[in-house]
Amino acid sequence: MSEHAATTLPSGRRAIKAVIPAAGLATRFLPATKAVPKELLPVVDRPVLQYIVEEAAAAGITDVLLITGRGKTSMVDHFDRQPYLESRLEEKGDKERLAAVRKPSQLADIYTCRQHEPLGLGHAVGCAEAHVGDEPFAVLLGDEFVDLADPLLPAMLDLQARTGGIVLSFMEVAPEETKRYGIASVIDPEPEVADIGEVVRVTGLVEKPSQEDAPSNLAVLGRYVLPGAIFQAIKSTGPGSGGEIQLTDAMAMLLDQGTPVHGIVYRGTRYDTGMPLGYLQAVVQIASQREDLGEAFTSWLRNFVGTRT
Repeated sequence: MSEHAATTLPSGRRAIKAVIPAAGLATRFLPATKAVPKELLPVVDRPVLQYIVEEAAAAGITDVLLITGRGKTSMVDHFDRQPYLESRLEEKGDKERLAAVRKPSQLADIYTCRQHEPLGLGHAVGCAEAHVGDEPFAVLLGDEFVDLADPLLPAMLDLQARTGGIVLSFMEVAPEETKRYGIASVIDPEPEVADIGEVVRVTGLVEKPSQEDAPSNLAVLGRYVLPGAIFQAIKSTGPGSGGEIQLTDAMAMLLDQGTPVHGIVYRGTRYDTGMPLGYLQAVVQIASQREDLGEAFTSWLRNFVGTRT
């Protein structure tokens, strides 16, 4: 952020809408994702997308817009009621599975918008303008989520309501890993927001810098809370890396114009299902923690690993 940026922090409305970009082709998971959206791949017995919507709902978000693409209508179906299945479970007296089947439809109001071409994250977020309007909103990328016991989003929403600007989320990475992420340059935040958590004030963003050029080891996670002004910035942003409209470029434009940008350093558990290895790690971690599966699964896993070493 430029030094002339505003330091008076307004108090505004807390965002109650979330946008989940989910129109990608998921080529890393082919052929599994040829017919099944990556966002519906199961982590034990719930699809990735449900974990993300649960994260939003737990933070008080009641309105979720899915940015979808061709062949992804099944994502919407997952959050709809299925009366026939529910009636069969009710007849059998299977209350536990009945509750699990009904839960997705009870989390939030789900809406959709079609991104006709995959023109970048900035373009996907821009598709939400008619639904969001000029209110602040959260963006949750569709391939990662955090442990609900150690939430991230509530503090981000509180911080954005207090500053009126952009709020990012960060995790610390090893110096040699900076080339894989967007990395932030930061300074200490204003005293007025220090009570919210481990907050930093962002002065710049660098996309995938080398270890030598990285301004810090704080990597951007797939959680953003943005003001409505981001839509005009996206419209004014030309194609960037890969010929796509980058959300980072639009945020940098607002940063240069004096919009306050802050970040929260997250030290909880993050599950990254965007690549096969991270997806498998998430399945193992969550299965190990389940009361109904954990003990038997970890016992089998120890024995299996022991036979492979």
